[in-house]
Amino acid sequence: MSQLKYSACLAAEENFASLLKQRAIYQPSKTAYTFLSSGKTKESSLTYEKLDRRARELGSILYSLGLQGERALLMYTPGLDFVIAFFACLYAGVIGVPVYPPKRNQSFHRLRAIIKDCDAKEILTTSTILGNLQKGLRDYPELHNFKFLGTDNLSKPFRESYNLPEIRITEKDLAFLQYTSGSTGNPKGVIVTHENLLVNSADLDRGWQHNSDSVIVTWLPTFHDMGLIYGVLQPLYKGIPCYMMSPATFLQSPIRWLQAITRYKGTHSAAPNFAYELCARRITPEQKETLDLSSWQMALNGAEPVRADVLDLFSQAFASCGFEPTAFCPGYGLAEATLKVTAVRTREEINFCKVQTDALRENRVVEAHSEEENQQVLVGCGRTEIDTEIVIVDPNTLTPCSKDEIGEIWVAGKTVAQGYWQREAETAKTFQATLANGEGPFLRTGDLGFLKDGELFVTGRLKDVLIIRGRNHYPQDIEMTVEQCHRALRPGYGAAFTVETEAKQRLVIVQEVERTYLRKINIKEVEEAIRKAVSQAHGLQVHDIVLIRPATILKTSSGKIQRSRCKEQFLRYTPDDLSLVKSSKECLTQASSI
Repeated sequence: MSQLKYSACLAAEENFASLLKQRAIYQPSKTAYTFLSSGKTKESSLTYEKLDRRARELGSILYSLGLQGERALLMYTPGLDFVIAFFACLYAGVIGVPVYPPKRNQSFHRLRAIIKDCDAKEILTTSTILGNLQKGLRDYPELHNFKFLGTDNLSKPFRESYNLPEIRITEKDLAFLQYTSGSTGNPKGVIVTHENLLVNSADLDRGWQHNSDSVIVTWLPTFHDMGLIYGVLQPLYKGIPCYMMSPATFLQSPIRWLQAITRYKGTHSAAPNFAYELCARRITPEQKETLDLSSWQMALNGAEPVRADVLDLFSQAFASCGFEPTAFCPGYGLAEATLKVTAVRTREEINFCKVQTDALRENRVVEAHSEEENQQVLVGCGRTEIDTEIVIVDPNTLTPCSKDEIGEIWVAGKTVAQGYWQREAETAKTFQATLANGEGPFLRTGDLGFLKDGELFVTGRLKDVLIIRGRNHYPQDIEMTVEQCHRALRPGYGAAFTVETEAKQRLVIVQEVERTYLRKINIKEVEEAIRKAVSQAHGLQVHDIVLIRPATILKTSSGKIQRSRCKEQFLRYTPDDLSLVKSSKECLTQASSI
């Protein structure tokens, strides 16, 4: 078959199971996925033929267990076992539910909530995780009879004893359930169809120039929408190789990510904003001499607010390594829209908007002049490439905002998912919103922003906005001020929220301390620095400050700060429990329970 006919054949496929089958037929020996042990050496790899065979073997077992149409949790540490299990579910007509394994001594609350919500019938995992999981479930009697399948150690007779029938899958069929991170509430299962995935993959492809020479490098967790869709499905969609590594490897040694891009000539890679800042701050000049980032054509920055100072910091830090600032592609998306809503095209200049901070607090967009002091820089997150419609809406009147007003971002189009699993009321409220004039339906994202010349600028999250003395304040802006005011504070690991005292909203800061400062921190000095910085930058008084140990701030599975849960934890303790008035060691130990 000619390349032209082959491409046309792939374009006609209605789902990702069919795409894998076609690639296994026409590109059997091409390596699809490679997992890097410790981010360095090739631990394992899958060709399209091998992935197809392994997925069919497991799929036949799932089908024989009567799981067609049922939900199965995919609980894996980073690796290729997840990839095989995901496609096995597609082949067998099983609705996969990606989740992350609970850590040791971690509550099973989220896992229990997901199992109950989706009525899962089985957990697919590895034998190692299975052993740890069963020990942890001893305190949960309702889960004792739950079914588990270790997919990495199936006997050959078991694998070959069943045949997998050809299951008809249409683009309207449910592909998997993507559970939200739960940054503002309990996780909900987003219903993602094959059409949603194919449309979103086409959208991702249009602006980022994937071709036969492209190479994707990813460390993003596969249970998260960006890690799954861009790190697993997009490589298959375009037939390009993907090198995968563990998120823990990146966090422990950020240089491993950039070393993988260097070694394998990575052209496309994605990460949240904090990852670029971590690389810029942690990678030494000596280490930079070993890096060559000239192949990197698309560096997506998404999944959390994109900061102009971080883009500049990373670009300057790695200019000597061949990194081009035009490789940066800020983007905006969410699980309820499958993944992407907007993004900057590769090799295009990023648009920045300098706005007056005081106007921003009043939900107004007033561009600032360069000589003005009270201003901040917002980063453009690009445009949509497909049929996606974006409207900025006043959440109170449900009418479109004027171009100089900030409002809630509403989205419509084929990339919008079908709703929340078995939650009719919440689906209607979030996915079936209509404007005051009856126009709709739209997806209410819960995020705030504005459009400027057709480009989306995101300013914050509706539920997180702090209203103090009648003015709006974005917590991420206050958190950035805090983390930059003293070297003892860990960037990206703080939460700002308000509590009500004496009928007034008061500002509270919870902030992690850098590990290197645990034994030598001057608490009074740090507190004074925080109060002064917040007062000068935002005109606010800080009611209380809680300094906590590294890795103790509450975050979602995708790394977003859980401000509402931090607030809940804060309110459970008395001020005396949390005030930092004794030795730093004792205070940090007390506060670490937050």
